[in-house]
Amino acid sequence: MSAVPVPEPTALADVHTPGRHLRLEYKWIKASRQDAPLLVFLHEGLGSVSMWKDWPRQACEAAGCRGLVYSRRGYGRSTPLAAGEKRPVDFMHHEALEVLPALLAALGIDAKRDRPILFGHSDGGSIALLYAAMHPGAVAGVVVAAPHIFVEDRTVAHIEQARQAYRDTELRARLARHHDDVDSAFCGWNDVWLDPAFRRWNIEEHLPRITCPVLAMQGVDDEYGTLEQIRGIRRAAPQTQLLEIPDCRHSPHKDQPATVIQAIAGFVGALDQPGRPTGSP
Repeated sequence: MSAVPVPEPTALADVHTPGRHLRLEYKWIKASRQDAPLLVFLHEGLGSVSMWKDWPRQACEAAGCRGLVYSRRGYGRSTPLAAGEKRPVDFMHHEALEVLPALLAALGIDAKRDRPILFGHSDGGSIALLYAAMHPGAVAGVVVAAPHIFVEDRTVAHIEQARQAYRDTELRARLARHHDDVDSAFCGWNDVWLDPAFRRWNIEEHLPRITCPVLAMQGVDDEYGTLEQIRGIRRAAPQTQLLEIPDCRHSPHKDQPATVIQAIAGFVGALDQPGRPTGSP
């Protein structure tokens, strides 16, 4: 019988951004592999370190990477939002421009030398795309699963349904197992997405500035967005590879984990080809 892997411990990083000091929960995967590519995982709008479960380790093993998983502010064990605080409409831009670079620096990662590969799911995918556009010299590649590049009616409708479920079902109790301040996590995500001003949120103008290779994947049955989300990425960044996954909803790494892991491993392996120019498909 094979041994059950021992989970890597989590810790809190002191992260300084303009005007704010944060403590962000993080976890290393196979940190001793200093010569291996670094794969950074960016969670969805209700995610956290613990909600990924063991999947990042499996992805790192398949791709030959070391990994970094972290909880954004308001999630997991990280600094919660202040009472009554609302996220601004451009919160994902802020995460990409300031918070992720500050976290990498706080953990001793020189992103321009040891360029990470980002894997982002949903909101995390949008942040990964923005980071690649804003810091083109500090990323080797981006893999996004069910990202958002603009707001669709179906997205808003399902987020409204999530608000009702949070009030009327066991959803709040289930999420509370993963977040120290569950209301900060849920309301911080739900309130901004349902803010009428957020309907104008759109990151398409940033995408042409992405120069690194991109793999954009989405479930054909995604309840939170149409396939125009990833097809729009390729129109703006032609080096993007698309993977449209049948029998799959909004969480490809949960619905079709083997397919996603195989795709990540192939993508990372292609980045390692000698002489491969940055930004080639």
